[in-house]
Amino acid sequence: MKKSSELDEIKKLHLPRHVAFIMDGNGRWAKQNGLERSDGHAAGAEVAEKVVRLCNDVGIKYCTLYTFSTENWKRPTEEVEFLFQTLVYYLESKSPEMIERGVRIRFTGHIESLPEKAFNTAQNIEKSSEHCDKLHMILALNYGGRQEIWDAFLRMYEQVKNGEIKESVLHDENSEFLRSFLNLPDVPDPDLLVRTSGEKRLSNFLLWQLAYSEMIFTNVHWPDFDKVEFFKVLSEYSKRNRRFGGLKMP
Repeated sequence: MKKSSELDEIKKLHLPRHVAFIMDGNGRWAKQNGLERSDGHAAGAEVAEKVVRLCNDVGIKYCTLYTFSTENWKRPTEEVEFLFQTLVYYLESKSPEMIERGVRIRFTGHIESLPEKAFNTAQNIEKSSEHCDKLHMILALNYGGRQEIWDAFLRMYEQVKNGEIKESVLHDENSEFLRSFLNLPDVPDPDLLVRTSGEKRLSNFLLWQLAYSEMIFTNVHWPDFDKVEFFKVLSEYSKRNRRFGGLKMP
Protein backbone atom coordinates (compact mmCIF):
# COMPACT_ATOMS: atom_id res chain seq x y z
CA MET A 1 0.00 0.00 0.00
CA LYS A 2 1.38 3.40 -0.98
CA LYS A 3 2.27 5.65 1.94
CA SER A 4 0.37 8.97 2.02
CA SER A 5 2.52 12.00 1.33
CA GLU A 6 2.55 15.10 3.51
CA LEU A 7 0.68 16.91 0.75
CA ASP A 8 -2.02 14.24 0.69
CA GLU A 9 -2.45 14.56 4.46
CA ILE A 10 -2.83 18.33 4.25
CA LYS A 11 -5.45 17.98 1.52
CA LYS A 12 -7.56 15.89 3.90
CA LEU A 13 -7.85 18.81 6.33
CA HIS A 14 -10.61 21.41 6.36
CA LEU A 15 -8.75 24.04 4.35
CA PRO A 16 -9.58 27.68 3.71
CA ARG A 17 -10.94 28.63 0.32
CA HIS A 18 -9.20 32.01 0.45
CA VAL A 19 -5.97 32.83 2.29
CA ALA A 20 -4.61 36.37 2.60
CA PHE A 21 -1.02 37.12 3.56
CA ILE A 22 0.64 40.15 5.12
CA MET A 23 4.21 39.34 4.13
CA ASP A 24 6.11 41.05 6.93
CA GLY A 25 9.74 40.90 8.01
CA ASN A 26 11.83 41.13 4.84
CA GLY A 27 13.89 44.01 6.22
CA ARG A 28 14.33 42.47 9.67
CA TRP A 29 15.37 39.16 8.11
CA ALA A 30 17.99 40.97 6.02
CA LYS A 31 19.35 42.85 9.04
CA GLN A 32 19.59 39.65 11.11
CA ASN A 33 21.55 38.02 8.28
CA GLY A 34 23.87 40.96 7.67
CA LEU A 35 22.30 41.74 4.29
CA GLU A 36 20.80 44.77 2.56
CA ARG A 37 17.05 45.39 2.74
CA SER A 38 16.89 44.74 -1.01
CA ASP A 39 18.21 41.21 -0.36
CA GLY A 40 15.32 40.69 2.04
CA HIS A 41 12.79 41.81 -0.55
CA ALA A 42 14.34 39.55 -3.18
CA ALA A 43 14.19 36.58 -0.81
CA GLY A 44 10.60 37.49 0.08
CA ALA A 45 9.59 37.49 -3.57
CA GLU A 46 10.92 33.95 -3.95
CA VAL A 47 8.90 32.83 -0.93
CA ALA A 48 5.75 34.46 -2.32
CA GLU A 49 6.13 32.41 -5.48
CA LYS A 50 6.61 29.20 -3.47
CA VAL A 51 3.57 29.93 -1.29
CA VAL A 52 1.39 30.48 -4.35
CA ARG A 53 2.58 27.12 -5.71
CA LEU A 54 1.70 25.45 -2.42
CA CYS A 55 -1.76 27.04 -2.43
CA ASN A 56 -2.25 25.66 -5.91
CA ASP A 57 -0.99 22.22 -4.89
CA VAL A 58 -3.33 21.82 -1.91
CA GLY A 59 -6.38 23.17 -3.73
CA ILE A 60 -6.80 26.64 -2.21
CA LYS A 61 -8.81 28.72 -4.66
CA TYR A 62 -7.82 32.29 -3.75
CA CYS A 63 -4.54 33.71 -2.44
CA THR A 64 -4.16 37.44 -1.77
CA LEU A 65 -0.71 38.91 -1.12
CA TYR A 66 -0.30 42.37 0.44
CA THR A 67 2.45 43.44 -1.94
CA PHE A 68 2.61 47.25 -1.71
CA SER A 69 0.40 49.47 0.41
CA THR A 70 -0.60 53.09 -0.12
CA GLU A 71 1.68 53.89 2.85
CA ASN A 72 4.74 52.16 1.37
CA TRP A 73 5.45 55.19 -0.83
CA LYS A 74 6.98 56.73 2.32
CA ARG A 75 9.93 54.36 2.04
CA PRO A 76 13.25 55.50 0.48
CA THR A 77 13.02 56.02 -3.28
CA GLU A 78 15.72 53.42 -3.98
CA GLU A 79 13.82 50.78 -2.02
CA VAL A 80 10.53 51.55 -3.79
CA GLU A 81 12.22 51.37 -7.19
CA PHE A 82 13.78 48.01 -6.30
CA LEU A 83 10.43 46.65 -5.15
CA PHE A 84 8.80 47.44 -8.48
CA GLN A 85 11.77 46.15 -10.48
CA THR A 86 11.49 42.89 -8.54
CA LEU A 87 7.75 42.78 -9.12
CA VAL A 88 8.13 43.26 -12.88
CA TYR A 89 10.87 40.61 -13.05
CA TYR A 90 8.77 38.00 -11.28
CA LEU A 91 5.61 38.78 -13.20
CA GLU A 92 7.38 38.58 -16.55
CA SER A 93 9.52 35.53 -15.80
CA LYS A 94 7.10 33.43 -13.73
CA SER A 95 3.67 34.22 -15.14
CA PRO A 96 3.87 31.93 -18.22
CA GLU A 97 4.35 28.86 -16.01
CA MET A 98 1.69 30.07 -13.56
CA ILE A 99 -0.81 30.54 -16.37
CA GLU A 100 0.04 27.07 -17.66
CA ARG A 101 -0.77 25.73 -14.18
CA GLY A 102 -4.17 27.45 -14.22
CA VAL A 103 -3.32 30.48 -12.08
CA ARG A 104 -5.27 33.65 -12.76
CA ILE A 105 -3.24 36.73 -11.79
CA ARG A 106 -5.29 39.68 -10.56
CA PHE A 107 -4.68 43.00 -8.85
CA THR A 108 -6.45 45.17 -6.31
CA GLY A 109 -5.56 48.78 -5.56
CA HIS A 110 -4.78 51.88 -7.58
CA ILE A 111 -2.39 50.22 -10.00
CA GLU A 112 -2.84 53.08 -12.47
CA SER A 113 -0.53 55.10 -10.18
CA LEU A 114 2.29 52.57 -10.35
CA PRO A 115 5.44 53.21 -12.41
CA GLU A 116 4.59 52.83 -16.11
CA LYS A 117 6.49 49.57 -16.59
CA ALA A 118 4.85 47.94 -13.56
CA PHE A 119 1.39 49.16 -14.57
CA ASN A 120 1.68 47.93 -18.16
CA THR A 121 3.08 44.57 -17.04
CA ALA A 122 0.25 44.10 -14.54
CA GLN A 123 -2.41 44.97 -17.11
CA ASN A 124 -0.98 42.63 -19.73
CA ILE A 125 -0.62 39.68 -17.37
CA GLU A 126 -4.07 40.20 -15.89
CA LYS A 127 -5.55 40.00 -19.38
CA SER A 128 -3.37 37.04 -20.42
CA SER A 129 -4.47 34.99 -17.42
CA GLU A 130 -8.16 35.89 -17.26
CA HIS A 131 -9.20 32.50 -18.67
CA CYS A 132 -7.55 30.63 -15.77
CA ASP A 133 -9.60 29.49 -12.80
CA LYS A 134 -7.69 26.90 -10.76
CA LEU A 135 -6.20 29.49 -8.42
CA HIS A 136 -6.73 33.24 -8.27
CA MET A 137 -3.52 34.97 -7.15
CA ILE A 138 -4.40 38.51 -6.14
CA LEU A 139 -1.67 41.10 -5.62
CA ALA A 140 -2.66 44.10 -3.51
CA LEU A 141 -0.64 46.90 -5.10
CA ASN A 142 -0.85 50.55 -4.07
CA TYR A 143 -3.66 49.24 -1.92
CA GLY A 144 -5.33 50.59 1.22
CA GLY A 145 -8.40 49.15 2.91
CA ARG A 146 -9.87 52.54 3.82
CA GLN A 147 -9.31 53.76 0.27
CA GLU A 148 -11.12 50.73 -1.15
CA ILE A 149 -14.17 51.35 1.06
CA TRP A 150 -14.17 55.05 0.14
CA ASP A 151 -13.88 54.18 -3.56
CA ALA A 152 -16.84 51.81 -3.17
CA PHE A 153 -19.00 54.57 -1.70
CA LEU A 154 -18.00 56.92 -4.52
CA ARG A 155 -18.94 54.31 -7.15
CA MET A 156 -22.26 53.77 -5.45
CA TYR A 157 -22.89 57.51 -5.19
CA GLU A 158 -22.15 57.99 -8.90
CA GLN A 159 -24.75 55.37 -9.82
CA VAL A 160 -27.32 57.01 -7.54
CA LYS A 161 -26.54 60.44 -9.01
CA ASN A 162 -26.87 59.09 -12.56
CA GLY A 163 -30.16 57.39 -11.76
CA GLU A 164 -28.75 53.90 -12.31
CA ILE A 165 -29.85 52.82 -8.83
CA LYS A 166 -32.44 54.26 -6.45
CA GLU A 167 -31.35 56.50 -3.59
CA SER A 168 -33.40 54.39 -1.19
CA VAL A 169 -30.75 51.64 -1.36
CA LEU A 170 -28.45 53.91 0.65
CA HIS A 171 -30.80 53.50 3.60
CA ASP A 172 -30.91 49.72 3.41
CA GLU A 173 -28.81 47.76 5.86
CA ASN A 174 -27.50 45.49 3.14
CA SER A 175 -23.76 45.01 3.33
CA GLU A 176 -23.81 42.64 0.36
CA PHE A 177 -24.99 45.50 -1.83
CA LEU A 178 -21.94 47.57 -0.88
CA ARG A 179 -19.75 44.55 -1.62
CA SER A 180 -20.73 44.83 -5.28
CA PHE A 181 -18.83 48.14 -5.43
CA LEU A 182 -15.59 46.86 -3.91
CA ASN A 183 -12.53 46.30 -6.12
CA LEU A 184 -13.07 42.56 -6.69
CA PRO A 185 -16.69 41.84 -5.73
CA ASP A 186 -16.60 38.29 -7.10
CA VAL A 187 -13.79 37.25 -4.75
CA PRO A 188 -15.03 35.72 -1.47
CA ASP A 189 -13.80 37.12 1.84
CA PRO A 190 -10.59 35.54 3.15
CA ASP A 191 -11.24 32.61 5.46
CA LEU A 192 -7.75 33.03 6.87
CA LEU A 193 -5.33 35.91 7.32
CA VAL A 194 -1.68 35.05 7.93
CA ARG A 195 0.79 37.69 9.10
CA THR A 196 4.45 36.89 9.59
CA SER A 197 7.23 38.44 11.69
CA GLY A 198 5.34 38.66 14.97
CA GLU A 199 3.28 41.78 14.23
CA LYS A 200 -0.40 41.64 15.20
CA ARG A 201 -2.28 44.30 13.27
CA LEU A 202 -4.13 44.65 9.97
CA SER A 203 -2.12 47.59 8.59
CA ASN A 204 -5.04 48.88 6.49
CA PHE A 205 -5.44 45.57 4.65
CA LEU A 206 -8.84 44.31 3.44
CA LEU A 207 -10.66 46.04 6.28
CA TRP A 208 -14.12 45.17 4.94
CA GLN A 209 -13.33 41.62 3.88
CA LEU A 210 -11.54 40.50 7.06
CA ALA A 211 -14.52 41.07 9.36
CA TYR A 212 -14.93 37.37 10.20
CA SER A 213 -11.65 35.92 8.99
CA GLU A 214 -9.58 33.65 11.18
CA MET A 215 -6.18 35.20 11.92
CA ILE A 216 -2.89 33.47 12.56
CA PHE A 217 0.24 35.42 13.48
CA THR A 218 3.61 33.73 13.26
CA ASN A 219 6.96 35.01 14.54
CA VAL A 220 8.73 33.67 11.44
CA HIS A 221 9.97 36.40 9.10
CA TRP A 222 8.47 36.14 5.62
CA PRO A 223 11.73 34.97 3.88
CA ASP A 224 11.76 32.02 6.32
CA PHE A 225 8.08 31.15 5.80
CA ASP A 226 8.50 27.72 4.21
CA LYS A 227 6.31 24.69 3.51
CA VAL A 228 6.65 23.41 7.07
CA GLU A 229 5.44 26.70 8.52
CA PHE A 230 2.63 27.02 5.99
CA PHE A 231 1.37 23.50 6.69
CA LYS A 232 1.49 24.27 10.45
CA VAL A 233 -0.71 27.30 9.78
CA LEU A 234 -3.16 25.26 7.70
CA SER A 235 -3.31 22.59 10.40
CA GLU A 236 -4.07 25.25 13.01
CA TYR A 237 -6.80 26.73 10.82
CA SER A 238 -8.42 23.32 10.34
CA LYS A 239 -8.98 23.14 14.12
CA ARG A 240 -10.78 26.48 14.29
CA ASN A 241 -14.55 26.61 14.75
CA ARG A 242 -15.88 29.56 12.76
CA ARG A 243 -19.13 30.83 14.26
CA PHE A 244 -19.60 34.18 12.41
CA GLY A 245 -21.11 35.73 15.54
CA GLY A 246 -23.48 32.83 16.20
CA LEU A 247 -23.44 29.87 18.58
CA LYS A 248 -21.02 26.99 18.37
CA MET A 249 -21.76 24.79 15.39
CA PRO A 250 -22.38 21.08 15.97
